[in-house]
Amino acid sequence: MIESPAEYARLVREILALISAEDADRLVPELLALAEMVDDHWGWEHRKVIDAVRGADERFQGRLVHALAARYHALEPGTGGRRSIVALLGRLGDVRMPAEDKPLDTRAALLSLSAEQDVHYECEQLIRLAELELADGRELPGEFVAVVRRTHLTLWNGKAKLGALAARLNRPVVNPGEAWADLALAELLELSPAWEQLLAHAATANAARPSAKWEKAGRALIEAVGPEEARSRLVPWLRLVGRPRTRPLLNRGWSADPNATFDPFNADALRGLAWLLSFLPPHPETARTLGTLVETSLKKVAGLGPRNPKVANAGVTALARIDSEAALAELARLATRVTFKGTLKLLDGALDARAEAMGLGREEIEELAVPAYGLTEVGRAEYRFGDATALVEVRGSKAVLSWRNATGKDVRSVPAAVRRDHAEDLKDLKAAVKDIDKMLSAQSERLDRQFLARRTWPYAAWRERCLDHPLVGTLARRLLWKVDGRTAGYAQGALRTLSDDPVDSGTEVSLWHPVDHEPAEIVAWRDWLERHGITQPFKQAHREVYLLTDAERATGTYSNRFAAHFLRQHQFHSLAAVRGWRNKLRLSVDDEAPPAVRELPQWGLRAEYWIEGDGGEHYEDVTESGSFLRLRTDQVRFYPIDAPENSAHCCGGEYRMWLRDGQDPVEALPLDSIPPLVLSEVLRDVDLFVGVASVGNDPTWQDGGPDGRFQEYWTSYGFGELGQSAETRRVLLERLIPRLAIADRCTLEGRFLHVKGDRHTYKIHLGSGNILRTPNDQYLCIVPKSNAAAPQAGYLPYEGDRMLAVILSKAMMLAADTKITDPTILSQL
Repeated sequence: MIESPAEYARLVREILALISAEDADRLVPELLALAEMVDDHWGWEHRKVIDAVRGADERFQGRLVHALAARYHALEPGTGGRRSIVALLGRLGDVRMPAEDKPLDTRAALLSLSAEQDVHYECEQLIRLAELELADGRELPGEFVAVVRRTHLTLWNGKAKLGALAARLNRPVVNPGEAWADLALAELLELSPAWEQLLAHAATANAARPSAKWEKAGRALIEAVGPEEARSRLVPWLRLVGRPRTRPLLNRGWSADPNATFDPFNADALRGLAWLLSFLPPHPETARTLGTLVETSLKKVAGLGPRNPKVANAGVTALARIDSEAALAELARLATRVTFKGTLKLLDGALDARAEAMGLGREEIEELAVPAYGLTEVGRAEYRFGDATALVEVRGSKAVLSWRNATGKDVRSVPAAVRRDHAEDLKDLKAAVKDIDKMLSAQSERLDRQFLARRTWPYAAWRERCLDHPLVGTLARRLLWKVDGRTAGYAQGALRTLSDDPVDSGTEVSLWHPVDHEPAEIVAWRDWLERHGITQPFKQAHREVYLLTDAERATGTYSNRFAAHFLRQHQFHSLAAVRGWRNKLRLSVDDEAPPAVRELPQWGLRAEYWIEGDGGEHYEDVTESGSFLRLRTDQVRFYPIDAPENSAHCCGGEYRMWLRDGQDPVEALPLDSIPPLVLSEVLRDVDLFVGVASVGNDPTWQDGGPDGRFQEYWTSYGFGELGQSAETRRVLLERLIPRLAIADRCTLEGRFLHVKGDRHTYKIHLGSGNILRTPNDQYLCIVPKSNAAAPQAGYLPYEGDRMLAVILSKAMMLAADTKITDPTILSQL
């Protein structure tokens, strides 16, 4: 809707007058002003401007097109003016197509402008420009060839209209504009013709997996360039995948940003390069590169989802074909990290096939897949580089690389002689350290899932694969285990009981969980961990236990403990996938979706968390792709794993069971029939979803968010009763605070940590981390930032509680509130 009809009418009159006067230079800014006013929609009454240009003299049209193109390149990338010029030229149609007698520089400007688009929506115009250039004997710029190819692959009518032209354009062999492609094209200039043939063959990889014919041709080309030479080139190219585009494309604003995605023509080439790597002799760098390619290709892009699952799948296919320890390790690592359903299915299939081939179970193959990464003892290795020594040590969740010189003295940086004489070995060592960090995170998550997996180990196998494994041992030695029913932890070089008696043998081992033990024993083991200075890789001894409440006994078959919350949908969706839940994004469409589901095959159960989309009164709170920004939460239920699926409308409404082929409905299981460990772990997951994704823990929402709709919820959540995880945090803070340097300024009272500063006294909520200050409990907004240099609280019994770190960081800052320099915080004090 035009806000000022009078201004609109005046502007149109001026534009029509400038068209009559054939004043192209003065016309351009007026056209852009009108484009902004009509939001680039040139239909209806605005059409009179388009018709006036179409009816003008042809030479004037040429000058106008040239002026618009020149203005486009004068504007900053990403500005609305650029989008307006492209939209306007699209409406002008044939006017922007120069005939043979039009100025050549206008055509060059149009070629350049076209090349900055992800796709060109007028295929005939692309063909006309190309024909004119080729008829003049001019080579088409690589960026223009790229837009022809992208348009051919992307638009529904592109294949029919651009097929013949796209087939003629075989140079450049890949589209320029992406870092990896630019490097490849630059190197091709100095390489043999076989290399261009190899890359061209890679660009034909448009199937799910390489055919026998494709593989045969690929292997022949690899032999032509040499396998080792092939690896030395392909790996550096693929390492650059995902880097920012070297030549940004126009972001039209109403779809996914093309600068955040893969060029669709180049994506096929990436698939081919991944397959080609699998034809080479195994090498750790190959597996490492393919694993990174998979993760890069699955990074989320707003309005699109995973960047390019087909490239990710090609990376998994390649890893599955490589028979090496490093490739198997990457598959196992990715299986704990990947959440995209299609790629995860491929990973599971690859690991299952490897397990079957080796006559092992899936769990065993995942454990055996973890390499030592050169560690010669648990969490430690030394390497000699001439007179210098490199020391790799796992400290907590990170690997640390340090150096000693010839005299044994610690030095802060890599010795110059090592850089000079051992460059390749140094490169491999640094890569291994990064691999250790990635695998530590993956193995921590895998071990955390073993509670519900009901995993048990023979004692000897457990020692080999867990406790004494050079990498996994750094995690396993910080956990508690049950050896033939006895609880034991690792300290002072041995497995020990609560009374520190050594445990030297056993038959069966399982992971210890607090739900099976009395509170006094749990507290005793917490003291034991603290006495031995052990920080667990995730909550175990301090793990929240969710026991059945009276309210849940009354409802019988469902829990309302985590109902009536408002969650950020995309954050919830990602977190659910990481925790092993299956979920479908809620879109504001006429469709149904199942609840968030976690299947527990070892228990024969299926857990459900009922949710629905919340788009506001008029569905204004949705993304451009139509997905809800937020969810409302409801019940948690359990069913037999093979029970028919429940579903509800995406926009809200009652859940009902979808019955097929005469199936009978299945009632939800009574909560008191669910094994306590299963109930506790499922509710812990749901508590995590709420604790992380709730809009109530966003410190910037003190106004209640959009239109203040969440004011009541934000206040009740941000300062209300503590959940189980917050209660666990409170118990821990009771032990931690007396050891802090600010202990005399801190007290715990109910739901809050009170901190006495010099300016005010502050109350930090133990659930949300939100702050109230004196007088009158005035809200203080402090947005936490990740800061490795922030003050640390000393010993912590477990890793991974970000909210605990936020609360401690805020407490330390507020205790010294006269030293605060941040103007945003100072303005509130």
